[in-house]
Amino acid sequence: MSQFLKTAINACAAFLAMSVSAMAQDGSGAASLSGVGAGIVVIGAGLGIGKLASAAFESMARQPEVANDIKGAMIIVAAMVEGAAVIGLIVCMIK
Repeated sequence: MSQFLKTAINACAAFLAMSVSAMAQDGSGAASLSGVGAGIVVIGAGLGIGKLASAAFESMARQPEVANDIKGAMIIVAAMVEGAAVIGLIVCMIK
């Protein structure tokens, strides 16, 4: 298992451990917990779109004759990822 994956798992475990005490509060901890969830959604969407763009640009460099088709598909998929991120943000913000 890579060092990055171990660190990410430990960070998620720490967030979950902190959320138990936040949920036990009288409601003041729920706002900070939704902020953490929204941050995770935004980071995930950013990483996904970055990987998508990286792969699309690499494939455009390898086959320039199909660059327009790849660009169109990339824009459609990026819009779908953004839509999923917006839905995730809305779910995180609803109490």
